[in-house]
Amino acid sequence: MDKKNALRAGALAAGTTLMMLLMSSPALALTRDDGDDPGSGLSVMETLGLYVVAPIALFAVITGLVMVLDRSAEAHRVRTKPKVKAPAKA
Repeated sequence: MDKKNALRAGALAAGTTLMMLLMSSPALALTRDDGDDPGSGLSVMETLGLYVVAPIALFAVITGLVMVLDRSAEAHRVRTKPKVKAPAKA
């Protein structure tokens, strides 16, 4: 990639980022809308439990169920150790 294309790509990325930042003004978040009824905030432990522990636990449960309920034929399973080849005849 030559300098001209790199400069063009950088300018395009910078311009797009700047426009996105200008269009999504955080000041609009200060204005309450009709019908807004925010609840109480989450504690640090509740946040970690909801966004970290719960997805990991769900992943572990799904993985465990797949492993336990796997009924595929032995010949079709992926092996981690390669088969030992028969010795070559000379």
